[in-house]
Amino acid sequence: MFLDYLVLGNSAEFINGGDILVTLAVFIILMFALKKVAWGPLMGIMQQREELVASEIESAEKSRQESQQLLEDQRSLLKEARVEAQTIVENAKKQGDLQKEEIISAARAEALRLKESAVRDIETEKEKAIAAVRGEVVSLSVLAASKVLEKQVSVEENRALIEETIAKAGETL
Repeated sequence: MFLDYLVLGNSAEFINGGDILVTLAVFIILMFALKKVAWGPLMGIMQQREELVASEIESAEKSRQESQQLLEDQRSLLKEARVEAQTIVENAKKQGDLQKEEIISAARAEALRLKESAVRDIETEKEKAIAAVRGEVVSLSVLAASKVLEKQVSVEENRALIEETIAKAGETL
């Protein structure tokens, strides 16, 4: 019969109003007890978990923003460092070029000074040599004249004397 009630669902003999009321009362009491004992703490734990997750998300977002700002700052500093390094390199090149030009100019001036000094020295030595040759020529001329005066020479002796004087003059030059 119970099976008929379950299968057919139209049998009124198994329905008891007292059982329904007791079942309903027990269900309400059970729901109230669950709400106080389990549902409240469970909802509290869920609320704490929700707050924890929200704070972690907020913290992660804040950290992401800070890291993004640090990354931008680092990029900016790196760009400034590159610009500064490029400026330093350019200044060093300019300084190097200036020093190169100064060294070349100084070397040219020194070479010109040495050349002029050498030309002056050569001129001085040339003048000394010419003076020495003149002195020798004068001595040889005096020597030749004294020899001529000492003796009366023939044309052949005169020629020999002149050749001898020229030879002595050539040796001293």
